[in-house]
Amino acid sequence: MNTPQLVALSSTAGSTLITLMVTDGWLQARDKAVRLWRLFRPESAVAVAAELDSARVAVVAARESGTPIDEEALRVEWGRRIRELLASHRDAEPALQAVLADWEATSGAQTVHGNLHLEAHATGSSRVYQAGRDQHITER
Repeated sequence: MNTPQLVALSSTAGSTLITLMVTDGWLQARDKAVRLWRLFRPESAVAVAAELDSARVAVVAARESGTPIDEEALRVEWGRRIRELLASHRDAEPALQAVLADWEATSGAQTVHGNLHLEAHATGSSRVYQAGRDQHITER
C-alpha cells in the first residue's frame, strides 16, 4: 500500500539518510537505519549495512574528487527501500518517524569536506586554542 503519507515519509527518510552520509553524524544515522532493518527485516540487516557503507564511500569520494555522482538517484533508491519496508511492516512507521526526527536533528551537523590542517605559533605565555569544529573554553 503506497499512501501519499507513506510515500512522503519514506522519501523524506531516504533523502535525509543520504544527506547525513557526509556529516559527522553519519555513523549514528547508519546504525539507526540498520536497526530498523534488524527489527523488521533481520535477514536483510547485514546487506543493508554493507550497501549503506558502499554508498557513503562513493558519495564522499565523489565529493572529494569533484567527480559527479547522482545523489538524487541514491535518495530515490533509499526512499524506495524504506517505502517497501513500511509497506510490508506497517508497525514500522512509528519507529521510522522516531528515527527520522533524530536524523533531522542531526542533519545540522558539520559537513565533511576533506582534510583539515591547523597550524599555530605561540610565543611567550601565549595560549593557542584550535578546533576543527565547535569549541567552548571556560577559563578560571
